Amino acid sequence: MKKLFGTGVALITPFTEKLEVDYKGLKKLLSHTAKGVDYYVVMGTTGESATVSKEEKKSILQFVKANNTKALPIVYGLGGNNTQEILDALKETDLGGVTAILSVSPYYNKPSQEGIYQHFKAIADASPVPVILYNVPGRTASNVTAETTLRLAEHKNIIGIKEASGNLEQCMRIAKYAPKDFLLISGDDMLTVPIYSIGGKGVISVLANAYPVIFRKMKDFSFSGDYGKASQELFKLLEVNGPMYEEGNPVGLKELLSQLEICSAAVRLPLAKASSALSKKISNAMV
Repeated sequence: MKKLFGTGVALITPFTEKLEVDYKGLKKLLSHTAKGVDYYVVMGTTGESATVSKEEKKSILQFVKANNTKALPIVYGLGGNNTQEILDALKETDLGGVTAILSVSPYYNKPSQEGIYQHFKAIADASPVPVILYNVPGRTASNVTAETTLRLAEHKNIIGIKEASGNLEQCMRIAKYAPKDFLLISGDDMLTVPIYSIGGKGVISVLANAYPVIFRKMKDFSFSGDYGKASQELFKLLEVNGPMYEEGNPVGLKELLSQLEICSAAVRLPLAKASSALSKKISNAMV
């Protein structure tokens, strides 16, 4: 799975002011991010997957496939808190040309570790493509422990985890004990270099939508062992990262992309467009 080393960009879904999918904006974003990222992640949280219809998801995935000028690998977000619904979606979704799926740990239900294990095992058993786990306790209200991750890492169809727990000790346990080919992927932009330094293979990034070249440099420096230079690249994002989340993701990011003239800042309810105060803060923090 070396094709998934480096930076995966968690693509936003650009909308018009009428809140329809803006395919012109998406094409511009694909071209912009291709300057530095290693693969596309379609329909993750940053893509507002919770408020994009099944028909739109299918259309967006096909559009990315058709406008992937560098033939970058594609990871598709397919997760939720109803295991059977995901199994049904696996049958209904055309995953041709998709390298792997990214599946978030069940949210709201707050399952036990055994429930989380059985959930992901069922998905991995059924998926025609490899599975990347996604642990993000801040959204799911439960943590996938290192022990559960390591147990799942033994499954032949589970190839890695996007770790957004912010718990470096947990990440270190995964890095130390997981199979050699298991991908530890940062789910937090500001922990990209620390994750690389303990043996991680990359990041699935929010800010790579805006700054793909910085993430490419971080990867190159990290893989050559120069974490000092990699950190200097990361530090460039220190001030702009916080405002990305003050009013919800991808509210801040879309405002940033609007200011970079890549696409509009429009988001779908229940998210609300960036306030004037946040817009000014982002303008002042831009790299």
